[in-house]
Amino acid sequence: MSDTTSPTDIKTTPQDNLSITRHTVAIGGQTIAYTVTAGTIVLKEEAEKQGEEEGASEGEKPKASIFFIAYTKDDVVDPASRPLTFSFNGGPGSSSVWLHLGVLGPRRVLLDDDGFGLRPPYKLVDNEASLLDVTDLVFIDPVSTGFSRPAPGEKAKEFHGFTKDIESVGDFIRLYTSRYRRWLSPKFLVGESYGTTRAAGLSGHLQERHGLWLNGIMLVSSILDFQTADFDPGNDLPALLFLPTYTATAWYHRRLPADLQALPLAEVLAQVEAFALGDYALALLQGTALPTQDYAGIVQQLARFTGLSQDYVERNDLRIDIFRFVKELLRPQRRTVGRLDSRYTGIDRDAAGEHFEFDPSYSAIQGAYTACFNDYVRGDLQFESDLPYEILKGLYQTWSYKEFENQYVSVAETLRKAISMNPHLRVHVANGYYDLATPYFATAYTFNHLGLDPSLLDNIQMSFYEAGHMMYVHQPSLHKLKAELAGFIAAAAG
Repeated sequence: MSDTTSPTDIKTTPQDNLSITRHTVAIGGQTIAYTVTAGTIVLKEEAEKQGEEEGASEGEKPKASIFFIAYTKDDVVDPASRPLTFSFNGGPGSSSVWLHLGVLGPRRVLLDDDGFGLRPPYKLVDNEASLLDVTDLVFIDPVSTGFSRPAPGEKAKEFHGFTKDIESVGDFIRLYTSRYRRWLSPKFLVGESYGTTRAAGLSGHLQERHGLWLNGIMLVSSILDFQTADFDPGNDLPALLFLPTYTATAWYHRRLPADLQALPLAEVLAQVEAFALGDYALALLQGTALPTQDYAGIVQQLARFTGLSQDYVERNDLRIDIFRFVKELLRPQRRTVGRLDSRYTGIDRDAAGEHFEFDPSYSAIQGAYTACFNDYVRGDLQFESDLPYEILKGLYQTWSYKEFENQYVSVAETLRKAISMNPHLRVHVANGYYDLATPYFATAYTFNHLGLDPSLLDNIQMSFYEAGHMMYVHQPSLHKLKAELAGFIAAAAG
């Protein structure tokens, strides 16, 4: 069943364009009937005249059409008592397709059990791990991703920045909550990668701008403080915080010394974490004041924990950049390892370069997610558009962080303040051991330095998976993630 509204004058007056369909899915042995609303909602802003009449109201002015897909469980007696979760991915410049068709929604892309892509044609299957049994779901595509576009006459680049992104996504959440009468529902956000930056920013923005207080935030592969990930000269934090993931990667590909290779991953990581926060941190703090004999010892330890040669470690002055590591670890086999998920390997044109040509962990799944979504949205959901569905645009290259000029981007303080103002706000953080984009140890560092009052420390939950950035592509991790997120929502919703 579909209910579609067409714009009357697309050049001047964009209109909502919605398709409504009804479906069923089996989750946990229970058949759930649900309704899907897919389409665009027009965001408007109150505008004021300029010039001689400056300050006079021009009424509401369309700013953008935001594409979303909402899943609501049927036959709910009291919708206000049912949790509502807003979801988005990162990039910046990514659509919401990854969390949508990877873990949360009632349909998912079929991969093999380890998360490696199958050959085309691809297949979409019912998702027994969907969260639809415990929460309604709304997937949001920020402007210039998915089918979301600026309104006629508006510039796309105005939305391509830290503040405007948070404001526009926040305004959509407010509008959806109002239009569908969900102000009294327990409300949650779930973001992945840069989506965790957005979610933390929204935790403060929604409270302070709209008075919309959340029950919980789920951060999948988190980055809240960019200092932990930017390999800039003089910034030694990433060298420390990426090291345990280098070790996990080398362990997975059997590049560690025999004694370490024989240990379970958890025991190896305990050793390297202690080294990172101990001797390694002290060595980097000393810089060129580090005694020669101590320098040699650190070189030996780094080679031992990374699978790289002592010569290579020394030539990098004890600081191994992520993009050098993914090229160097398997260079003798003429292979690279993935950034999003270092279990994956790729083949470059040659083995002589410094950086990989492409991320094999992204290329392995990109085609499957793109094909499945484009078929799903037009077939099952009956939403038609001739626009390309922008899965992942390169907006990160030009994304504006003008608010953080001469400083690292950080939303950690925003999240701390939001929790302090709303002590009922809980946060669940999911980390993949093989994630070289947002390493788990960097996330732990950020939360250990959040500055929360001791009475609020239990508001934070951390979980870890033997998978990468998108840990849900790994079947065992998918089901673990479902159980932990479902439990988190139930507890935080009260």
